[in-house]
Amino acid sequence: MIKREEVFKHIKEKYNVNPEYLWETTPDAAIFRHSQNRKWFALVINVNGEEYLNLKTEPNYSDLLRNTYNYIIPAYHMNKEHWNTIIISKDVNKKLLYELIEQSYELTKNN
Repeated sequence: MIKREEVFKHIKEKYNVNPEYLWETTPDAAIFRHSQNRKWFALVINVNGEEYLNLKTEPNYSDLLRNTYNYIIPAYHMNKEHWNTIIISKDVNKKLLYELIEQSYELTKNN
C-alpha cells in the first residue's frame, strides 16, 4: 500500500508541483497540474475508504493495464478511454506507479 502523502512527496520532488484542493464537498480531493498550461496530470481522491489516483495513459496501454493489475480500473469520474484509476490503498507496484505518473505528466504537458 502506498500512502497519498508518499505520492504527494514524489510529485513535489520530481515535478515541483503542490496539490490543489478545488472542491468544498470533497476537501481531501487533490489535483496536480502543470504550471504552464494548467492541465491536470493527476487527481487523488478517497472513494468509499479507498485512495484513488487518476492518471492519463495511452488508450491502448490502458486496456493492458486494466487486464493485468487488479488495482487499475477505468477512471473514476473521468474519460475512461484516456484515464485510469490506480487504487493506491491496495498492494501497488511502486515502480509501475511512478512510471504511470511520469506518463501522465508527459501526455498532458503539451496539450
